[in-house]
Amino acid sequence: MSLPRQLRTSQRALPPNAVIVAHFYDVESGRKDLADRGHGRAHEMFQIPIPRDGGVADLLEEAARPNRRFDAVICESIDRIARRTYIGTEIEHILEQAGVPLLAADEPIRLDGSFVRPKTATQVLTRRLKQGVAEWYVVEMLEKSWAGFETHTEQGYNVGKPCYGYRAHHVPHPVPARRAKGVKKTLLAVEPVEGAVVRRIFTWRVTERLGYGAIADRLNLDLTETPPPVPVEPSRARGEWNYSNVRDVLTNPKHTGHMVWNRRARKGAGKNRVNPVENWVWSPEPVHEALIDLETFVQAQEVAPLRERSRTRSGVSAHSNSVRTYRLRSYVFCDLCGRRMSGRAPRGVGYYVCAPKGGYVAAEHPQKAAIWLREDDLVAGVNAFLAERVFGQYRLDLLDAHLRTVDADRGHDRERQVAALHRAIADTEARSKRLLRNFELVDDPDQDMGRDIAERRIELRSERVALQQKLAALEDEEAAAPNPGLLRALPVGLVELDELPEDLSRRLFEALRLEVRYNRATNIATCRVTLTGETIPATARVGVDAVRAMQDVPRKINKEEVAMPVQISEGIMHGSAWCPQRDSNPCYRLERATSWAARRWGRGDDHSRGGAGAQPHRRSSEALQA
Repeated sequence: MSLPRQLRTSQRALPPNAVIVAHFYDVESGRKDLADRGHGRAHEMFQIPIPRDGGVADLLEEAARPNRRFDAVICESIDRIARRTYIGTEIEHILEQAGVPLLAADEPIRLDGSFVRPKTATQVLTRRLKQGVAEWYVVEMLEKSWAGFETHTEQGYNVGKPCYGYRAHHVPHPVPARRAKGVKKTLLAVEPVEGAVVRRIFTWRVTERLGYGAIADRLNLDLTETPPPVPVEPSRARGEWNYSNVRDVLTNPKHTGHMVWNRRARKGAGKNRVNPVENWVWSPEPVHEALIDLETFVQAQEVAPLRERSRTRSGVSAHSNSVRTYRLRSYVFCDLCGRRMSGRAPRGVGYYVCAPKGGYVAAEHPQKAAIWLREDDLVAGVNAFLAERVFGQYRLDLLDAHLRTVDADRGHDRERQVAALHRAIADTEARSKRLLRNFELVDDPDQDMGRDIAERRIELRSERVALQQKLAALEDEEAAAPNPGLLRALPVGLVELDELPEDLSRRLFEALRLEVRYNRATNIATCRVTLTGETIPATARVGVDAVRAMQDVPRKINKEEVAMPVQISEGIMHGSAWCPQRDSNPCYRLERATSWAARRWGRGDDHSRGGAGAQPHRRSSEALQA
């Protein structure tokens, strides 16, 4: 309806000797850059009763040609050219350079044959003022719109389709005039089935560090219990979970109970791209039921950098050149440059290799030679580490006693400090209340006394805030303190990587947060696992599965096949006859295991003390019988 009005206004303003011969118009934002103008097709969605010869880009192109169809260009008002002064004056300047005046229907127009009178000084001033006002008006409307969306978000109202895990809960509009028209706003309410799926997805991501594709595979096993999301356009639904579905669930902060807006750009070249986190608008407090807490959400986001360029699925890669798998793929890093080492198998022998390109070589890294680490040696070392330090019977004893004593002393000291801070905060609050009670007893307080009491209250409040900050820091330190006791939750048993199914071994590595860092300078590979209170239940379950899987693997001891006995109680593995006990029992003498390990690792005969090369399951049949 606007375009016919603009055409009619322009026709009325033309002198008798002028006629309109072409129509150029667009339906788009007037704030676009000139290079982006005139390429849209939004005008096709409307039945506009005006023939269209092109947009502003076509207009400027034809104006530069010597055989153009027109002598001048007219618009209803100069602010119709653009909503940004710079863009409007740029279009005007391009037309003038081509000898084509830009006229406006609300300005005086004087035409004398083919001669067009140049703009007057007053006309230039009027145009620039109108363009400036038009730009100010648009910016002001954008600012008010932004503030409105911020308030809308703070009050907990949702924009668009509810995210997976929630359903729309419509409430009457808070504005009476709009409420009278039946307009409603949308809050989020938990959808029971989908909400349980969201919690399960976050649990898998945080505890097992599964990739998006691996989580989708698990969800697709039972689509009745884990229904997939339905897109805004139901016709595009695939009927199953995929990589992007899982990623959208894990990266949506609305699952924390907060309402969040402006996560994605909706205009410009970066349309639908994720905005920086600092540009998101959060509700200060939770405004709907949370499916996961904020800490779990943050932990889920921290998994992505760790999984970069690493796939969860077991088996051979889909790459055409891949012919084999590597047992410790994704978990071996070069300690000199921090890069993840890749697998290679020259002449059928597996290696982990770090060979960065020339421009990315660290100073400590060999400049011209790649770093090679043999796979079978590394797997044997990790086996020994897991057998003794993680799943061994006396693993707690292998922790440094001095370190545990120091940690215990620090823990007692933190407890004393926390108790002292609680007492200090309570004392500060008591003094503040006592100050107010004393002030109430004064019959006729003067102005100076009131000022002194107000200043003292400010001092006490500042003191309380400082004490609370110290208390929060100590509580955070206490939560992050090492806890060797978590090892007790893991099963005791045999875990041999060579004989575990690959998918189970990868689940075990993810649950343990395994990280192997190889330092070529010292020729030492350091193994590290991380146990936390949140992940220890899942880690224990995977450990139990791994130890159970080893039960069915026959062992050759003195050319006799023996099955490893396992005792299970309440989901936790306990030691049995095949696990060494640290006492005078002859079972602990591992002469044959020692000699095997000495040949393998060159560690001498000290393996009976639980050294890194000891292999409890490779001892003699006499020791097993004992």
